Amino acid sequence: MNNTFQSPYAPPPSKWAQLKAEIQEAATSLGIDDIGFTTAEPFLYLKNILQNHRDKGYESGFEEPDLDKRTIPALSSGDKPLSIISIAVAYPSKMENPPKSEPGARRGILARASWGRDYHHVLREALSKLEDFIHERAPEAVLESMVDTGVLVDRAVAERAGIGFSGKNCSIISPKWGSWIYLGEMVTNIPFAPDEPVEEGCGECTKCIDACPTGALVGPGQLNAQACISFLTQTKGFLSDEYMTKIGNRLYGCDTCQIVCPKNRGKNWNHRPQMLPDPEIVKPLLMPILDLSNREFKERFGNSSAAWRGKKPIQRNAIIALGNFKEVEAVPKLTEIVLKEPRPEMRGTAAWALGRIGGEEALAAVESALEREEHDTVKEMLSRAQDVLLTAKQAREDSDV
Repeated sequence: MNNTFQSPYAPPPSKWAQLKAEIQEAATSLGIDDIGFTTAEPFLYLKNILQNHRDKGYESGFEEPDLDKRTIPALSSGDKPLSIISIAVAYPSKMENPPKSEPGARRGILARASWGRDYHHVLREALSKLEDFIHERAPEAVLESMVDTGVLVDRAVAERAGIGFSGKNCSIISPKWGSWIYLGEMVTNIPFAPDEPVEEGCGECTKCIDACPTGALVGPGQLNAQACISFLTQTKGFLSDEYMTKIGNRLYGCDTCQIVCPKNRGKNWNHRPQMLPDPEIVKPLLMPILDLSNREFKERFGNSSAAWRGKKPIQRNAIIALGNFKEVEAVPKLTEIVLKEPRPEMRGTAAWALGRIGGEEALAAVESALEREEHDTVKEMLSRAQDVLLTAKQAREDSDV
């Protein structure tokens, strides 16, 4: 990759410059699609942004709570960090022959970042290969890799390392790969020369902000995670009627702000077979999900990053999707859930879905459940569903007069 002409009088490249060139040359063979280098200087500008984010209640709760750890690169060995290597692995945005969702066979959808093999494993393997590659050439190097659960902010590292620019949708957007990329990084005591950040930007475009279903993108590059559908689909417990309506048929994650991005137009990456989606897993039938045991859930979804929160959120989201589809054939199953399911969030969500679907059978189920329900939140959701169903029944009767 290093095509720089060396005159006989020019000094040879340093050991670290040579190693950097070798890493760049080998990156693709290590499972890496893009790689960038930056200093290990603190991300001073970021601390105030993160604090402001916290003060406004925009955090998801999944973040590292110590802002110093998130903004000051460190090595657990105690060695002085001198560089950070940022890596990106591209993933598909399109599915071959997606199955149809139709009455009696309604389907949900998983976000593209959870298609194929769990990206945590994909990135860890790539970083492990990179560690081996570096240690073969510099055994004394101290290397510490991070994937998603690391303390540093992946996007801040990737932006400074020249992988891409930070988009208004809070994604790193690569000029080549778009935002369909997973990010990871490696902190090291090797003094690599830093790369230049990408100059490109979003310009005047606000398509992502305008399209966000819940208004979670509260400004350019500013996300209220508490309102983000991607976050909401991963939570456990009850969701508001408004959010359930806006979740649609999403079982895990949300791609809206990336789908509408002009920088992603025409970009689809299928060069890594392990990342390709199984249509029956990433666009699954909704009804069978409701009967999955823990073992069956792991067998079906365990290789996907969507499985990390377990089956409960995905089952709840399947009920939401059936309600949003107004799937009449789901009423018997939803009746069973609202009457017999031990998990209150499932009973309450089923009540909401029955209210969305409508009809005499749904009303009978809700009224029967109201007579025996003891959980306050579920009772409230049943009462709201009853009001909706009775109003619809009255409207039908008035129209028949």
